[in-house]
Amino acid sequence: QVQLVESGGGLVQPGGSLRLSCAHSGSTLDHYAIGWFRQAPGKEREGVSYISVSGGTTWYRDSVKGRFTISTDNAKNTVYLQMDDLKPEDTALYYCAAGQIASPILRVGPTRHYFDSWGQGTQVTVSS
Repeated sequence: QVQLVESGGGLVQPGGSLRLSCAHSGSTLDHYAIGWFRQAPGKEREGVSYISVSGGTTWYRDSVKGRFTISTDNAKNTVYLQMDDLKPEDTALYYCAAGQIASPILRVGPTRHYFDSWGQGTQVTVSS
């Protein structure tokens, strides 16, 4: 079982930036991937961005392409989500999740059901 701890959320004005961190431990599986998801009140949880722990494969949902960047620091067992040009519609509880997902599947944006370990979430609020 993989353990995940998110940090870095907060309140930011539109156009601002935040960097989320996901510290992960407990797995040495091949094809291991970390994903960032978000859930706004009254809405479904949706995938935001995914990365293979090897770093070779990434995926972004269309609405964050060009604004968000996912990266991994394997020396620190941490995955980052750099979020720039934030918009009010980015407001949500952000979760990181882990799963054993092969790159061909990860590349096309698998659903949350492929991820079987979840963190507790960190709140991101974009408001003036």
